[in-house]
Formats: sequence, structure tokens, C-alpha cells
Amino acid sequence: MQNFIDAYSWINIRFLLQGLGVTIEISVASIICSFIIGTLLGIIRYAKIKYVSAIVGFIIDLIRNLPLLLIIFFTYFGLPNIGIKPEIIPAAILALTVFESSMVAEIVRSGINSVDYGQTEGALANGLTKWQALRLIVLPQAIKNMLPALVSQFISLVKDTSLATIIVLPELMYHAQIIYGQNTNYIIPMFVALAVLYFIVCYSLSLLARYLDKHLA
Repeated sequence: MQNFIDAYSWINIRFLLQGLGVTIEISVASIICSFIIGTLLGIIRYAKIKYVSAIVGFIIDLIRNLPLLLIIFFTYFGLPNIGIKPEIIPAAILALTVFESSMVAEIVRSGINSVDYGQTEGALANGLTKWQALRLIVLPQAIKNMLPALVSQFISLVKDTSLATIIVLPELMYHAQIIYGQNTNYIIPMFVALAVLYFIVCYSLSLLARYLDKHLA
């Protein structure tokens, strides 16, 4: 018990919260960017534009089948070899965005496909263009269908930020490692603190999803 009391000193808690702040910053930026890019890619793949959709589909499949850790390594250590030298936080956001965009693209494509094609036919029969039918009729219904999958993916994104410790990103996991690296008696208390903090962030996303689901209903 004394180990827990000592481990949870105000200095250590404040240090953990600083790391949590970086985790949230990285997560929010990556979620916004990957949702926008992934939605565009998913629509392009769904639209079956000659050549373009096939190329986009190949890139998405390629990225989805690569380990995220490899993408993080390439972003931080590989890009400098071609003249691009991102800082640690932008590199982490870029890597997460690239990986998650490919995942979101497939969720979006599946969500659009889940909407009965009769909705599109009805919209076209009433004088809407294909783009208007997609934007005004199909996408609003598709978003509700794909919301659970999107939330699950974004929760995974929050947890995946811990992989960026490999490039010394000063996020929550990295700060915890520094604390218990100074005193091995703090390992269990830090793991408990990590579990609680990750749970709070991820569960908050779940609550937000429930609220949006009710609102969209």
C-alpha cells in the first residue's frame, strides 16, 4: 500500500497528466484528420471512378496490412532520408492519420454500401444528382450505421498512441515508464493509473457515441 501512496505523489500525478494531455492532443488531431481523409477516400472507393478508385483501393489495402509500428518508424526515421524532417508530435499525428485513414475509409465504404440502393434511385428519380443523393440522402443514413465501428476504431487509435513511445513521444505511457524507471516499486501503481486514465478517455468516447446515436435517431 505504501508503494501506491508514494507512487501517487502530486509530482508524479502531475507528470502523468502532462503525458495524458499529449495523448489527448495527438488523439484528437489524428481522429479529426483521419475522419476527413478516410471519408473522402471511402467515397472515392465507393464511387468506382475509373482507375482512381482502383489506385485508392490498392493504397488503402496496402496500408491496412502494414503494422502501425512500421508506419511510425518510417514517418520519423524514414522521411528524413528524403528531406522531410518532422518533429516528434507531428510525426506521430502523421503516422496515426495515415494508418487510421485507411481503416476509416473501409468503414465509410461499408457504411455507404449498407444503405439500400433504392434510396439513391429514389433521390435520382426526384431530380437530384448522384453527388447530391450521396451527400443529402445516403451519407446521413450511412453515418448512423457506421458510428459503432468508427468509435471502436477511434478508441483503438487512443490506445495506439502508446506505440509512439518508440520515437520518444512524451505521451502518457512514456511518462509512466519514466516514473517507474526511477523506482521499480512503482510499476504496479503506474499500470493501475494507466488503466484508469485510458479507461476514462476511451469510455468518454463511448458516451459521446451514445449521445450522437440518440441525436441521429
